[in-house]
Amino acid sequence: MSAPFGQLQWLRACYRALPHLGLFALLIAAWEVLVRTGVIASIMVPRPSSIGASIVELYFVKGTIWRHFFITLGEAVGGFLIGAAIAVALAIGSSLWEPFRRYVSPYAVVLNVTPGIALTPIIIAWFGFGMGSKMALAAIISFFPIFVNTLTGLTQPDTEREELFRSLGSSERQVFWMLRVPSALPLMFAGFKIGLTTALIGAVVAEFAQATEGVGVLMSRFSFQLNMGASIATLLSMTLIGLILFYSMEFLDDRTVFWRREERRAAASRNRARAWKRYAKLNSKSGSSI
Repeated sequence: MSAPFGQLQWLRACYRALPHLGLFALLIAAWEVLVRTGVIASIMVPRPSSIGASIVELYFVKGTIWRHFFITLGEAVGGFLIGAAIAVALAIGSSLWEPFRRYVSPYAVVLNVTPGIALTPIIIAWFGFGMGSKMALAAIISFFPIFVNTLTGLTQPDTEREELFRSLGSSERQVFWMLRVPSALPLMFAGFKIGLTTALIGAVVAEFAQATEGVGVLMSRFSFQLNMGASIATLLSMTLIGLILFYSMEFLDDRTVFWRREERRAAASRNRARAWKRYAKLNSKSGSSI
């Protein structure tokens, strides 16, 4: 009996990952040996075993990281939601009204070219030392890629489809919401992915500048104590937050813009076919009862 298709795919993926895992293990082993033999100073670059021990201590023994982890995660997500809402609203307005675009775009470019680190003292002075300043800086840094991608997607011409919609009597509103917005979704989600990861950068930069909570604060404390194992373990926690954010948006992209992938498009077609059959069966039963 042949193995299921999904199981075969999983086995192939594991087989393809073996060389990468082997190379990673070799690099970790070489790193450990070089530090233990004194070729690399342990005060500058800690042993991988020391970093692993710090991860276990931070996450499982003392659990110090968890509160800071979720604070930074909340700051990044909150700032991203604010920045994305403003960016999408301005991009929609710019795509619908040319004069509005001419006035908004220069300010968006100026905001983008201004270094986020330079804005940090001003943002802290405006919003204080709490969570608001971190979310504000995250929103500012994440704004531009979302705005540009959304505006680009909404203003890309698709004359053939627009002519088809108008030939069927569609209004401008229907053309916008049923044609332009779905066509822009791939670019919008590309901007969301960039904006979500840059929002994390903004939150961590604000934590480095002035904060009492968050992964950035924890990393600064360990660095000042020259506890490099715990400092790198905290840095890896920032990487973990970034991966969670990126792949969460990747999941939403896969589920929302399903027509770009053959498997998702086929699955959606099957689901709609089953729903239509159930609807037709219910109608036939109700018709026969009458």
